[in-house]
This record gives sequence, C-alpha cells and structure tokens, in this order.
Amino acid sequence: MLPYVPRYLENGIKEDLGKKMVFMVGPRQCGKTTLAKKILEEEMGAKASAFYLTWDAAEDREKIIRERFPAGNGLLVLDEIHKYSRWRQVVKGLFDKRKHELKILVTGSGRLDYYRYGGDSLQGRYHSYRLYPFSFTEAENVSSSPVDDLLNFSAFPEPFLSRSERDIRRWSREYRSRLIYEDLNSLENVKDVALLEQLALRLPDLVGSPLSINALREDLQVSHQTATRWLEMFENIFLSFRIYPFGPPKIRAVKKESKLYLYDWTQIEDLGARFENLIAFHLLKWVRFQQDYNGMDMELRYFRDVHRNEVDFVILQDKTVKQLIECKVRTREVNPALRMLQKRFPEAEAIQVSLQGKEEYVDKNGILVSTAEQYLGRLI
Repeated sequence: MLPYVPRYLENGIKEDLGKKMVFMVGPRQCGKTTLAKKILEEEMGAKASAFYLTWDAAEDREKIIRERFPAGNGLLVLDEIHKYSRWRQVVKGLFDKRKHELKILVTGSGRLDYYRYGGDSLQGRYHSYRLYPFSFTEAENVSSSPVDDLLNFSAFPEPFLSRSERDIRRWSREYRSRLIYEDLNSLENVKDVALLEQLALRLPDLVGSPLSINALREDLQVSHQTATRWLEMFENIFLSFRIYPFGPPKIRAVKKESKLYLYDWTQIEDLGARFENLIAFHLLKWVRFQQDYNGMDMELRYFRDVHRNEVDFVILQDKTVKQLIECKVRTREVNPALRMLQKRFPEAEAIQVSLQGKEEYVDKNGILVSTAEQYLGRLI
C-alpha cells in the first residue's frame, strides 16, 4: 500500500466544506479519491464507508440514480458522479434539501472540470478546487532527492512513489491510452482516435518552444480548426496545458503563439525542456491555487519579442507584473532577456532558477539566481 502524502488542498477543502459544497477536479490518478477518503475518515470515522458513493460501483450507482443517500448528519463524498447525465440536478436537489445536515464533496477528472463552464444551475452553491499531482513541497515528505525524482518519475503519486524506471515507462504509456481512448471518448465525439494518439506522441518534442499549429496541421493533414480543437481537447482531459505570451504595449512582443507543456513530462528527452516543464507545472499549480483558494486575479504567461528575446515565465497579479522567471540547467551568466525585461519592470522580482546550481545569490543587477530546491520550496 502506498504511503499517504499530505496534500496542499486539504485544509482549504475542510474549511470550505462548512460553507458550501466543494468540487475537486484534476487529472486522472493525481490523488483526488485518496484525499477525499482521508478527509471523510477524519470526519466520519467508522461510518465513512456508508458516506462514500462512487459512480464506478454498481451498488453505489443504483443508490445515486434512486437518490437513496445515507441518512443523518455528516460528510458525503460523491466520486465520479459527473458520469451520470442528471448529476447536476441530483446534487442541486440534495444540497437544497439537506444543506444544514450534510457537507458534500464532489470529485472528478476532466469531465467535471469541463462541465463547470457550461450553463451552471449550481452557481453559488459550491467552491471549486483543482488538485494537481505532487509538487516539490509535497514530494520532499517522502523523498530525499525530490527534484531528481520528480524529473525522472513524474509528479503522479503511483509512479513517483514506486521510483522504478520500468514502472514509469509502463504507467506513462497506459495513462496516455486511457486518457485518449476513455476520457476523451466520454467527452467528445471522436472519429480520428489514431490521429489524436499520433498527435499526443508528438507533444514531448514540442515542449518549451512556441507552438506552431500550422506545422501540426500540415504534419497531420488536418485543418487548422481541427488541430486547434484537438489541442483544446487535450487540455480538457489534463493531458497538456498551454501558456500564452505577455505583450506589454511598449515592447514589440509576440502575441499569438502559445507554449505547450505536459502533466507527465517523463517522455521529454531534452533535459532543459523537461526542467522547464517541471517549473511550468509548479507555477501553474501555484497560480491556480491562488485563484481557487484566495480568489486572486493571477495569470501565468511567458515573454518573447520579435527579436527572439525570451523569458520563460511571467507571473501577473491584477494585470501587474510580479515575477519574471528564467530556467537554466546549469548556473551561467544571467539571461540577457531577463535583464532587459527587469529594466522594463523594475518593481517585479526577477529570478533565474538553476537545476544544477549549488547556492543562491543576488547578482549585481539585483536578479536572484536560485537553485531549483530553494525556489520550488517557496511554492506550494
């Protein structure tokens, strides 16, 4: 049995369950069910099993359809209920009738997150959290070399905790297949599944560079609209995510091409691109936590101008530049583009993160040169 690793959302979810329903969404196998059951056991003790219903179990499915939920006060966990076509009506009715006696935690993967953005009859009745796989601060609870282990075995609990090269190869292949042939088919009417898998196999080579949809379209021999839609579908099932350029008015910045990253970065061969993906994931997780828990207006972007000056990541808060982050495998001279952008935004914190750096220091221009461990340790 895998050890339980304390998760960064646990306290926030417990706090909000006393006010509204909580929806917890995230990639497959990132630990949603484990976290939900942990909270449930703390709340309900010996009665926990009666208050956990999953759509994937036939007996529980019948209870959900017939709306035969456990009686009494407590916490009710509904796992994967979004696979039921009437789930919103059921959850709305349950909350409206029993909100003074039941706390309700709803968990699910891509489909639940996808449905949140539709016509929402549940508006005002829930708080939503996005749970992601392990980050450095979680991984260091169970690893003496968290950065290396994250790079080599991904952030997903099962392969990370096994720390086996054989297991991660098998897990990664099976995970991609399940996303495309199960999750994607449940969301979309997909006809060209083989082409979609071909596209998924291409993605590791595209990480970290401005993404050319035209090039993808030509390789796959599909329309620009189709290639764009497929990339959106991959984001809906948590296969990949994209960040978009930051274009201040006074700088001739590129404003169209996004950069793509993966939730499972272990198939990326280039170490620099894999490390950049690792940092991108941590920043995405941190930004979305600030959005979900603190309600902050934050964005994750990157910078690239027409002269090919590029800074890997830009953090915006209330449309104001707060952090400029550059990634390097080795400690070298600070990236000139980072220095250039720092001069444009002197109020922002400029940071260069080094994978193989041994110490942290501030250079003569006030740029923080940090090790991966020290920088990631400041995030969630």
